[in-house]
Amino acid sequence: MSKPSKSYYRVMLGRQSAYAAECLAGDFIGADFDIEQDLSGQLPEAWRQFNAAFIPVFLAGHPDKSKIAAGLACGALWTVSKGIRPGDVVLSPDGTGVYHVGVVEGEYYYAPGQVLPHRRKVKWLPLTIARAAMSEALRNSTGSIGTVSTITEYHQEIEQFLAALPGQAAPNIVATDPVVEDPVAFAMEKHLEDFLVKNWAQTELAQTFKIYEEDGELVGQQYSTDAGPIDILAISKDGKRLLVVELKRGRVSDVVVGQILRYMGYVKEQIAEPNQTVEGVIIALDDDQKLRWALAAVPNISFYRYQVSFKLIKH
Repeated sequence: MSKPSKSYYRVMLGRQSAYAAECLAGDFIGADFDIEQDLSGQLPEAWRQFNAAFIPVFLAGHPDKSKIAAGLACGALWTVSKGIRPGDVVLSPDGTGVYHVGVVEGEYYYAPGQVLPHRRKVKWLPLTIARAAMSEALRNSTGSIGTVSTITEYHQEIEQFLAALPGQAAPNIVATDPVVEDPVAFAMEKHLEDFLVKNWAQTELAQTFKIYEEDGELVGQQYSTDAGPIDILAISKDGKRLLVVELKRGRVSDVVVGQILRYMGYVKEQIAEPNQTVEGVIIALDDDQKLRWALAAVPNISFYRYQVSFKLIKH
């Protein structure tokens, strides 16, 4: 798949888009997280350095929050303030089922005493995208919980919407991805993640683990990290085990194993408390001997197959 020259993000403008009108009128996006200080000069290129400095600040103001919540908050704050680059595209919902599209124009600035004080200047385009017009996969990604999520994976679809703007050429669509070896499984597993989340209680994993929540909201689906978005992040009911769930999505075995190991390393280093262990699960449509051989050397990663069935009911 061709690599885009810019990145694409879904950015919430306050909880439940509470500040969308102000952001659209003021030509900005922003974040808060109760970090009441100017971050100018304190935004390193590497998010790890930012998190190391500001997770203690966040936890001092929110002693009831977990390290996972602190990492999520600081990571989102860094992404909005620094990770999003000038020229990147943002999609922001206004709470009515419509997404406004903007291009980030400036670097970070601080607006003390105002809503979402950690801000970026944005040029909002004369274009909105109805949620109903999006593919199911893009709807799922733009509907994920959290302040900001990366949606660059769907850049071709987004560019098709942008092509409606005057003077824009139709996007060059490249349909192949070299790491996908099973297009059928890839297509099915686009929907599996959402199905798993909605039906988690019926799975074997639910006997021990629950999808990570924060303030009653599921933040464990497409958990954003610098290593990439984790499909599902779960935690054991006794709080002692963290679980990284990755869908194979028809990809080459070595790619999937390498990816889940990267995510598990991130979770162990950046999220897990000293008394927590980190485990992994790979879920695929078909049995895969190559995958089994790879996992034989990694005892803390399990392999699950899923089955799809349906029936017709006559009325």
